[in-house]
Amino acid sequence: MIRRRDFIAALGGAAAWPLAARAQQRGQPVIGYLSGGTPRAVSDLPGFSKGLSEMGYVEGRNVTIEFRWALNDPRRLPDLAADLVRRQVAVIAAGGGTAALAAKALTGTIPIVFGTAFDPVEQGIVASLNRPGGNVTGFSFLNGEVERKQLGLIHELLPRATRFALLRSRAGATRGTVITDLRVAAESIGVEMEVLDAGTNAAIDQAFADLVQKHIEALLVENVFLFRDRRTQILTLAARHAIPVIYGGRADAEAGGLMSYGANIADGNRQFGIYTGRVLKGEKPADLPVMRSTRFEFLINLQTAKTLGIEVPPTLLALADEVIE
Repeated sequence: MIRRRDFIAALGGAAAWPLAARAQQRGQPVIGYLSGGTPRAVSDLPGFSKGLSEMGYVEGRNVTIEFRWALNDPRRLPDLAADLVRRQVAVIAAGGGTAALAAKALTGTIPIVFGTAFDPVEQGIVASLNRPGGNVTGFSFLNGEVERKQLGLIHELLPRATRFALLRSRAGATRGTVITDLRVAAESIGVEMEVLDAGTNAAIDQAFADLVQKHIEALLVENVFLFRDRRTQILTLAARHAIPVIYGGRADAEAGGLMSYGANIADGNRQFGIYTGRVLKGEKPADLPVMRSTRFEFLINLQTAKTLGIEVPPTLLALADEVIE
């Protein structure tokens, strides 16, 4: 099924129109799922589908989902969003803040439900969390707050380290408040914080070369579509250069990353699906406050720690929700 959707997306959505038209003719609602990432990088779908099913919607049975993937190129999002608006889908489920903004710029009538890693007020998606207003609401994973916690955790692991860095997706380079807060947190514990932007495979390679040149002792990696899609590349570079890294998703630690701390993605996307289902049932986005993550998880990969020659203190092990041995 995913392969077929990928093929449809690669065609720019043109081949999907008959499917959407038939669904609408049968009275079956159509969800337009708009994402800045790629299908292979998105772990959202099982949780999203679970949330929809809890609201009584099952794809292929009583709802159709039209997928549009920007393939890590945010410049494609306006055209993809415009296609969904032209098709008059019942609701746009926007995976990511940039996708939500692209959809919001094109319609004030089609409901939009988003899932974003950052503060949707700062991003300009909604007016406030409690009263989003207009036709938009959704879920925030609050990665900005998560990154400050990540810094504290990896500093506890490496108390003598003084030079840290954040690997940030180039598409997110406008999130000034997140960086300011992170640097303030770094200053409060007496360490330096570099910020490196990357938007391509070559840029990620260059970022790691810069880390080595600048003698960075530990790295934080944003939990965004681009870096989930490039997970193997980042894990390989981290191992090659022996750089301790803390990630935002459990899948990174499970795949060999040293540590991860972040929102429970499966639960967040379940809530994303529930809100989408509630809107399909007729609730107005303006009446639905933006939800925020309440479940977070901290994983430590002891095998990777041993490979790096790092002894994890018992106090940190006691904090972990899961230790991978």
